[in-house]
Amino acid sequence: MNSLRPLLALAAAMLLASQASAQVSLAPPPATPPDKSTSPLPNPAIAAKPKAKPAASAKKSTAPQPQATPAATVAPAEPDDPNLDLVYGAYQRGFYKTAFELATKRAQENGDPKAMTMLGELYANGFGLKRDEAKAAAWYKRGADAGDREAMLELAMLRLTGRGGPTNREEAAKLLASSAKLGNSKAAYNLALLYLGGETLPQDLRRSAELMRVAADAGSSEAQYALATFYKEGTGVPKDAEKAARLLQAASVAGNVDAEVEYAIALFNGTGTPKNEAAAITLLRKAAKQNSPIAQNRLARVLASGQGVPVDKVEALKWHTIAKTAGKGDPELDDALSKISPEERAKADAAVRKWFGAK
Repeated sequence: MNSLRPLLALAAAMLLASQASAQVSLAPPPATPPDKSTSPLPNPAIAAKPKAKPAASAKKSTAPQPQATPAATVAPAEPDDPNLDLVYGAYQRGFYKTAFELATKRAQENGDPKAMTMLGELYANGFGLKRDEAKAAAWYKRGADAGDREAMLELAMLRLTGRGGPTNREEAAKLLASSAKLGNSKAAYNLALLYLGGETLPQDLRRSAELMRVAADAGSSEAQYALATFYKEGTGVPKDAEKAARLLQAASVAGNVDAEVEYAIALFNGTGTPKNEAAAITLLRKAAKQNSPIAQNRLARVLASGQGVPVDKVEALKWHTIAKTAGKGDPELDDALSKISPEERAKADAAVRKWFGAK
């Protein structure tokens, strides 16, 4: 059961998302004396990050995203019908009123499900007209009933959060299953989260892993990161450090910051992949500059210890202070950096002020 806790924390982080991709982080050091590991980059437990993003978002929406839901959605899939291409083309160019008029005509005269989904998109985001989630839900429902997998996904996300109508998580699960069966990898990802969480659906870690693999194979960096955690913990799949590392690498290449941190740690320690401290530190720097407190903390550790990089206590104190500001404290680093000179401390303080844009 203990090995399941990191996965449940992962599910919580994704289900509590409020913007576009699942994010999880590593837990801060405990109040008790820290583990005296010989490596400055231990593999800490996984915990929810306050700013977690919804994992698979179907649309680049400007609409506010609700709490306690898996990710939502995508811009409408590019259609095959050359007539509907006019609708999609207008949407892509930002001619939302034109898209609305063309989609309305197509939906009413031809019963076109993709036109119905487009109308749901326009109403959901207030593109070219007043935002109206009830009308968005109505159009998504018509599109879903007509067999459009994107409409099924969008309606599921509304039903999960009670936007545009009453909350109905059971209906949402059915819609996600139908959409996933039609090949929608984002629906597969969100359905995997429901199986992982075990609230709307009975918890089924093996099924969650299967669905996560579908989304990971389709290129979802959030799913790749989540599935890597499955392999790392051996939950729902056999434990496999090499598969975990490959998935972390793929998610890292796609720009998933949490995967960058985890893959850097794997590279540094040689876990599931050949040891490469230089590459690990490069990734840590990249993630640190993207405001990852975990990366900032791990970078501070290696800079303070000089393992894999020349000792730089000024830079170490800078990143340690920035990480602490974000809630990532580290008593070991407090102690290790407590004896630096006043001049070095002044330089570090100036670097921190510059980072935060202060004088």
